Amino acid sequence: MWFYCNLLYACIVCVMILHSEIYERLNDWSVALSEDGNEKFWQFVDTTLTCKAGQFLTDLQVNLLRFALALRSYSPAVQAFQQIASDEPPPEACPAFISIHGQHGCSTKDLKKLLKAAAGRPKPYLYNKDHTYPGFNKTDVPIVILYAEIGTKKFTSFHKVLSEKAGEGTLIYVLRHFVAPKKMLLSGYGVELAIKSTEYKAVDDTKVKGANAEEDNKDEVQGFVFGTLKKSHPELEEQLVELRRHLLESTNDMVPLKVWEMQDLSVQAAARIMSVPKFDALKLMRDLSQNFPSKARSEKVAVKQEMRKEIEENQKRLGESIGVHPGDGELFINGLHIDLDIHNPFSILDILRGEARVLEGLHNLGIKGEHQGKLLRLPVNAVDDSYALDIRHPAIMWINDIENDPVYRNWPSGVQELLRATFPGVIRQIRHNLFNLVLFLDPVREESVELVKLAELFYKHKIPLRIGFVFVVDTKEEIDGFSDAGVGFFRLLNYIADEYDLSQALMSMLYNQVEGGETLSVDTISAYLKRKFPKAKAERILGVESEYDDKRQDGALFYKKSGLGSLPLALFNGVPLSPDEMDPDELETLILQRIMDTTTTFQRAVFMGQLTEDSNVVDHLMEQANVVPRMNPLILSTDRKYLDFTSKPGDHLKLSIIDSLVQQSHCSHTFLDEDGMSAVTMWIAGDFETVSGRKLLLGALKRVQKASPGVRVGVIDNPSGKPSDDNTVLYRAIWASLLTQKNKAAAEFVQKLLREESSQLLQKGTKMKDLLMQVKERLRNAVFFLSYQILFCRDVLKLSPGQQAVISNGRILGPFEEQEEFTVEDFQLLEKITLSSSAEKVKAKVKLMGMKAKHASDLVMKVDALLTAAPKGEVRRDVHFIKDRLSNLVLLNLLCVLFSPSSVLRLSPRENEVFYDVVAIVDPLTREAQKMSPLLIVLSQVVNVRLQVFMNCRAKLSEMPLKSFYRFVLESDVNFLANNTVSPGPVARFMELPESPLLTLIMITPESWMVQAVSSPHDLDNIHLQEVNGVVTAEYELEHLLLEGHCFDLSTGQPPRGLQFTLGMSRDPLMYDTIVMANLGYFQLKANPGAWTLKLRKGRSEDIYQILTHDGTDSPADAGDVLVVLNSFHSKIVKVRVQKKADKMNEDLLSENSESKGIWDSIARCLKPTSKKKEDVLNIFSVASGHLYERFLRIMMLSVLRHTKTPVKFWFLKNYLSPSFKETIAHMAEKYGFQYELVQYKWPRWLHQQTEKQRIIWGYKILFLDVLFPLAVDKIIFVDADQIVRADLKDLRDFDLEGAPYGYTPFCDSRREMEGYRFWKSGYWASHLGHRKYHISALYVVDLKKFRKIAAGDRLRGQYQALSQDPNSLSNLDQDLPNNMIHQVAIKSLPQEWMWCETWCDDTSKVSAKTIDLCNNPKTKEPKLTAAARIVPEWVEYDNEIKQLLGRVQEQEDTATQKQTPSPSQHDKGY
Repeated sequence: MWFYCNLLYACIVCVMILHSEIYERLNDWSVALSEDGNEKFWQFVDTTLTCKAGQFLTDLQVNLLRFALALRSYSPAVQAFQQIASDEPPPEACPAFISIHGQHGCSTKDLKKLLKAAAGRPKPYLYNKDHTYPGFNKTDVPIVILYAEIGTKKFTSFHKVLSEKAGEGTLIYVLRHFVAPKKMLLSGYGVELAIKSTEYKAVDDTKVKGANAEEDNKDEVQGFVFGTLKKSHPELEEQLVELRRHLLESTNDMVPLKVWEMQDLSVQAAARIMSVPKFDALKLMRDLSQNFPSKARSEKVAVKQEMRKEIEENQKRLGESIGVHPGDGELFINGLHIDLDIHNPFSILDILRGEARVLEGLHNLGIKGEHQGKLLRLPVNAVDDSYALDIRHPAIMWINDIENDPVYRNWPSGVQELLRATFPGVIRQIRHNLFNLVLFLDPVREESVELVKLAELFYKHKIPLRIGFVFVVDTKEEIDGFSDAGVGFFRLLNYIADEYDLSQALMSMLYNQVEGGETLSVDTISAYLKRKFPKAKAERILGVESEYDDKRQDGALFYKKSGLGSLPLALFNGVPLSPDEMDPDELETLILQRIMDTTTTFQRAVFMGQLTEDSNVVDHLMEQANVVPRMNPLILSTDRKYLDFTSKPGDHLKLSIIDSLVQQSHCSHTFLDEDGMSAVTMWIAGDFETVSGRKLLLGALKRVQKASPGVRVGVIDNPSGKPSDDNTVLYRAIWASLLTQKNKAAAEFVQKLLREESSQLLQKGTKMKDLLMQVKERLRNAVFFLSYQILFCRDVLKLSPGQQAVISNGRILGPFEEQEEFTVEDFQLLEKITLSSSAEKVKAKVKLMGMKAKHASDLVMKVDALLTAAPKGEVRRDVHFIKDRLSNLVLLNLLCVLFSPSSVLRLSPRENEVFYDVVAIVDPLTREAQKMSPLLIVLSQVVNVRLQVFMNCRAKLSEMPLKSFYRFVLESDVNFLANNTVSPGPVARFMELPESPLLTLIMITPESWMVQAVSSPHDLDNIHLQEVNGVVTAEYELEHLLLEGHCFDLSTGQPPRGLQFTLGMSRDPLMYDTIVMANLGYFQLKANPGAWTLKLRKGRSEDIYQILTHDGTDSPADAGDVLVVLNSFHSKIVKVRVQKKADKMNEDLLSENSESKGIWDSIARCLKPTSKKKEDVLNIFSVASGHLYERFLRIMMLSVLRHTKTPVKFWFLKNYLSPSFKETIAHMAEKYGFQYELVQYKWPRWLHQQTEKQRIIWGYKILFLDVLFPLAVDKIIFVDADQIVRADLKDLRDFDLEGAPYGYTPFCDSRREMEGYRFWKSGYWASHLGHRKYHISALYVVDLKKFRKIAAGDRLRGQYQALSQDPNSLSNLDQDLPNNMIHQVAIKSLPQEWMWCETWCDDTSKVSAKTIDLCNNPKTKEPKLTAAARIVPEWVEYDNEIKQLLGRVQEQEDTATQKQTPSPSQHDKGY
């Protein structure tokens, strides 16, 4: 941060530096390209050697890349590899080196020697983001990792050798970046200068000019009386208005506005913004919002009534459509909502990159203008991982019917009963088949026994669950019940069902005769039949001629056609349960939970009117979009591959092949819709000279004949050998028929060709000559076209010769395994999935374009492939304003622009280019506008935008809308200096600030950044420009990236409170540590770009718990050591699931009995190396911000040390300490012999954020006590920085809190003249506290063991989260919160002498005071420094002692600096 100051103005410049490094842009560029795939990365690497790297990028991609480089977005990825290299470690003096299974070499000559014995050494771990050279996918060859900087000579020599060997398949070649580090300047953050209250500061109030002047004098500005001037010179009125505005803007004093002057500020700012040329409007909005405190008086402009009315109408419309209220700020990019509280420039860049793929694709397909937006906003169904099978099948044997069985007749039958309130966890008994369980069983298998018994349990307890069975038994006719237990079971089941009923048949049956662990046998069936039905003839029931063998084959056939996996299986409302869920011990709980979860879905359907009293519930279920006729994992898989039909640089050959195939689709077999269009295009690839190839194509044609219109089929030949006349006979015959015959005739003819007898005749050449002669001219280029198809199969579909695949609207299914079948039912399923995802919707939009049917069908296929391949995000919003309805009326639109005011700023995109549709809704005088206006300017510079900005103004303001100056540090491109070198980077610069206000600097950074001020001689918490001479600078550092996580105990489902994690590398496994909160199981750890290992801390955490699974990490889910790679500025959030070890189930991490020794041993850093027991240490915690309070803090520390003989350890919150304090604290510790530690914690994203710095500091005093300190710290004493201690705080530490987690001192009552200021004695506090006292937060002692044991921290955070939503609550956050929670988290009242404060305590009690606090006095407003010297005599002595110490430290540093600097003349003076 730098300040430039003269008599009138001052300037602040803030610099953010990455603590890590600056890298060559080439490495960043390569990482950027790797986002588009490994192949693109290696193309770039190879072409950097020939200087042709730019050929792979479009103009839009180049612009986005330049933006990414300006952001340094990919530098963390490069730095991550640097950290991984340091963990090797690298050989000395090697600018590039190879690592082969743990051994290193600096030259290509070392390669042969290192490869020899590589097989005997363990292979290295490869990360997801590693760049592996494309080649043979062998696993039995050595892995060679090259650490080098792309573009250097060393890299070139290594790359040439390694790429050749990787291509030969003799090794796996992995490239990791290895660059020389430098510091660099960052962007993508905000800097705020907030105006502080001077209520308790020694600063004169600014006097309002002309407050008592006459009316004419109210227009006086810097000596000019504009009322008089206007009367004297009416012809100069416009010039006088401009002069007045200029003088108001240039004045350096901020005169407070009257309330009536504030009311229209927002609308006036909007009117002024809309009055300038539209290309300047955004810059003006940025200037007004970011400098508003000094611009407020210049906003007096007349606002037309039409503009006010338009704003109100738009606000009404937006409130009804998307829930936006006046003053809200919202941003939409292509309809995607961008929440600026969550998103930052790095995530917005990712969104722009993702959108670019779709936008460029649509543009390249010829879709532009309004059609682009309509297609982009189509609701493309996301891939569903919970597909359901249609259960309306006759093969299912239902044992009950909730709707019709008499046993359920007393249940209510109305679906409205679903909306009736019940107690939580109660399952509603309603006479509808809402919940259906189907079990697919082989009766003979052991697992079937327990599953049938579970079904019986559900039935007997009248769970509202319709239960059905599909028994899969042997279907051979000759098998009877005497030789096969399954067949015998089925026939006996039918016999009992005929004689009695199906439910009795199943529930009273022989499974009760089977012991656990056994299976059903023929003997068991025969014995059961003889005992239960002695008169029945076994031969008639079980024999070959059984009368009870109906539908035995139906179950097996249904099971086979369903495509389900191995038995046993269960469907809940058609959705298959996974094999892991089929455990009978867990299935009961799971089904009951599914019933509860599904109830919510039914309630929503009833409420929305989708499910009524007349509805058939089962039909309603089976008509949902996720219901399919068959389960084929290949088709329903969430991992899908798509063809890219859009042109990209470097893809010309591939596209020419695809275009040729598209042309072939025009002569394919088609069943057209009424409009002549096809919504689905299927290509069948295979060798049609083989039986499996012919069968695949025949299945497709049969399905097309049965399908609804709008499906076409194309054929791609992929012969097993080199194409010739002999091995392409059938394919050429098929092609000839498609060229010469109409659809129906072609279909019949091709199906005849595909029969085995026809193909054999074709091989002999029979009747082929006449057919080929008919299309001789059209088949002249057949061999050439066949070679195109083979290239397509090899290079695009990645098929080996002879392999088969199906392509549906660009989606690739295959290659199929040799025995894998793709049946007619599979084609039906594929058609349904293709149509339901987006094909039908795309077709409807393309139809409106008025194209020819064949070309329209091609476009549907290409657009469908493009849209369904794009990542699925949130629903896109369509935001319209009232003037949009005139958009098609050119004349009216023009008149609106010329003659009426507008509340919407509109910027048109450049024609014939890809453009982003950006809509911003913002009040120009809000915090959102401060950030959004520079972001919109940068967006318009980076990409082509169609921009609409609605001025969402608030009316009738009663206070200043903005009380801060703001800068958003963001650049659209890499800047170069005059000598063509890269600019060092962006800074935040505040120009022409007013001198009178007191300012405090706040850094507003992305959630994952941990930032510290590292260089500034000035007090950044109290910036008063009137006292500044020269330049003020401040330098901030990005010290750490944040790793966040959530941890849960799998056994209990609850967070394991007190569990500790450590983070480190292989060479230093314990670099950072943390404790798990009970709130959401949250934990956070400091880290930097690189690969890290997350472990349970040695000691009780590791002894009691073990890690079972984890998500969001970079190692296998079941790995014990969790590997986490930080390689971007994005937040990294992991989920860890742990479980107690079998022999530790009854252990408690926070146990009173066992914690002491184990925990202390696990935190050895808090002990001296030779200690055998806990050292008696007095732990003091304090926070301070700004030089004044740091001065108080040093004096408080000295007063503590002077009154105790116990060793003291001070704990300071690092977040807000100044660079000067952090530099000098070590000298003070050496002088006075105390320990200290700087603790740091990032405010969690899920906890309600405070925006005012003082309130943030108050929050840190109370909200994170359970996680700020190691578990070894039993007690901590908080002492305010402005306190002076006169007693031994050891007595306070040892004070008996009588079971309370903390002790506070109550406010004094003895100074009677302050009675009117004691707010806690009336209103809310009086009723809430009752007989209890209100306590002050300046001094308190915390029993951390008890505090954690009762989850006090989690309770406090929960209450804070609830109360902080109201801006009028928790006025004094740090003391209001514990006093508010006094009934849930008890406070032990400390004796009054532990804290004396002159404001509240009388003079007589001062004699016994053990600490004196310099409380603010609301009556006298006496400055703190004056009060300190007056109230506490020893304060001046302490102050002078500290000053002398700091003076000596400064002298030593100056001396050291002079010794290091040869000549003072070499120094520049300032900046």
